[in-house]
Amino acid sequence: MNDEARRKALALLGLGLRGRLIVVGVEQARATVQRGKAAFAFVATDSSHNSLDKIVPMLKAKRVAVSEAFGAAELGGAVGRQTTAVVVITDRQLADGIRRLVESGPQGAH
Repeated sequence: MNDEARRKALALLGLGLRGRLIVVGVEQARATVQRGKAAFAFVATDSSHNSLDKIVPMLKAKRVAVSEAFGAAELGGAVGRQTTAVVVITDRQLADGIRRLVESGPQGAH
């Protein structure tokens, strides 16, 4: 993903937060995934194994597409935190737009 696509994706996450179209953090993400409301997820590349073990298996079980395109500081910065391990997008249109940006480069979704 090029720098402009990264910048746009992170800006869209910020808009999603203001529009209440995303959830931030492992516990809120788990609850959202359990309710079947997750459309796409970002997991920080530098998250702790403990955090990953809490959310990644659930995302896979519910067949939610996951991207590891950003680090915890980048994800956190986009949503008004210092760091965050996971951001889940609940709105399909927003998820599709961000997913297209992320998949436009070498670090695509998994």
